[in-house]
Amino acid sequence: MQQQIAPTDGSRLSGQRRTSAHAISEGRPYFDAAEMAGHGHATTGRTTAWGNDPLDSCRREIDFVRRSYLGLDTHPVVVASAIEAIEVHRSLHWSSARTRLKFDLLGELEELLSEIFSARVLAFSSGMLANLGAMPILATGQLTGGTKPVVVFDQSAHISLTYHKPMVADETRVETIAHNDIDALERLCRKTPVVAYVCDGVYPMGGYSPIRELRQLQERYGLFLYIDDGHGISILGRQGEGFARSQIPQVLGNRTIIAASLAKGFGASGGVLMLGAADQEALFRRFSIPYAFSMPPNLAAIGAALGSCKIHRSAELGHRQRQLAQRIHLFDRRVATAEQGNSLPIRTITIGSKANAIAIARELLDCGFYTFVTSLPAVGQGKAGIRVCITAEHAIRDIERLCDSILHTVAETTGKPYPLR
Repeated sequence: MQQQIAPTDGSRLSGQRRTSAHAISEGRPYFDAAEMAGHGHATTGRTTAWGNDPLDSCRREIDFVRRSYLGLDTHPVVVASAIEAIEVHRSLHWSSARTRLKFDLLGELEELLSEIFSARVLAFSSGMLANLGAMPILATGQLTGGTKPVVVFDQSAHISLTYHKPMVADETRVETIAHNDIDALERLCRKTPVVAYVCDGVYPMGGYSPIRELRQLQERYGLFLYIDDGHGISILGRQGEGFARSQIPQVLGNRTIIAASLAKGFGASGGVLMLGAADQEALFRRFSIPYAFSMPPNLAAIGAALGSCKIHRSAELGHRQRQLAQRIHLFDRRVATAEQGNSLPIRTITIGSKANAIAIARELLDCGFYTFVTSLPAVGQGKAGIRVCITAEHAIRDIERLCDSILHTVAETTGKPYPLR
């Protein structure tokens, strides 16, 4: 049994595990405050009703928190397809593992997704479960010729990936390197026979992985890549292949797995794994625990995803991608961020002080804009800020008003003009 998570040289980071007790003690005051402030109620488009009063009495806010980057979560085709799937089968789900019994529509969905992503696609009920199903298999060496890899996590990898570190460490050695530290990763590749790197394609706090450089390491050293591209799916690529998949040649190969959520840009529900080899597909269908023993996506999720597939294979996808790009460009012209100039829809306004970031978010809410405070452990100490998720469905005028409100509120709260120095 391997438990080596601590670093062995100065180029790698401490492997401290996030503890539930610490997360609860740090997070409880903020969750309590959020509950007192009220709850969001979904309405139409990018508008959210906010407060604890009856829906008709709640104030309306423009939502810049949801990650339906193309606005497909409320698309009539997606909603109608979810309803139709339930009506056809007169059920929401079958209480059985799919290895025993599954709906015909699930097989249809996996076939369509395989065509869209040019890979062998397996569908799960969430992206978290897709990662849970993959991490133990990766650690055993079954995907790397029988040799257990050193599994290297990017320091900024999402919790849906890093949560599984202890499980991976039961099988093999685990390392953590600084965010996008290609030099540190290459040093490990030089010293270690087999290395697997776990990262996001598009990071939820903004930024992205250097796919081209990672592929160069793969060609040079045989590096195995496990990329969770939940925030990159649909927003790029002719058929919405996503940030990572669109940068990899037509054949995915047997040294790359891409995981993704169907609940963000794709506008439906569930998660997927994109595999590049037939033997990997057979292995996962038989031995991935959430796949073999948990229930698959329910019929509403399957139907919604089938509806989104129709949009992904039509001219409307490109139209919505262009709308999104236009709105990202508009935001970047008005508010400077570290992400400025990239084609991705996540922007973080770095404030520094957590108290100031919370105060600014409250002021923005009073101005009619719902945003998200970023702080430890998602970002580093002293780097708290406001995250904004831009979508194709946001009105131009609402983005302009948000930008004006950000600049005014930051200056008023901190006493300094934005960007803060």
